Amino acid sequence: MPELNRVQIEILITDRISKLENEIVMLKDLTQPVSPDCAIGRVSRMDAINNKSVNEAALRKKEIQLSALKDALKNIDSDDFGKCIKCGIQIPIGRIMIMPESKKCVNCANQ
Repeated sequence: MPELNRVQIEILITDRISKLENEIVMLKDLTQPVSPDCAIGRVSRMDAINNKSVNEAALRKKEIQLSALKDALKNIDSDDFGKCIKCGIQIPIGRIMIMPESKKCVNCANQ
């Protein structure tokens, strides 16, 4: 992969890591336990519990994505970076720019 692309990808990954870390902090605040003695009413409390579950799922997804991005950043200088782990072909730069944590080409990811 050309050096210019690696630099662009490294900047992109670093930026996304920073944004994800901020989003994770906000989601952790939103996933705090809903106090049973909170006087918000039964329906409102059920909504709060439901929202907490949705936010917990989003938090888990963002934590997985953050881990994958950190792994990609760690391996960006590897000769295998940007190659599909399944078929070995070079992943198109467009896919890497959209999903820098991608380890598979579109064809292998769809299988």
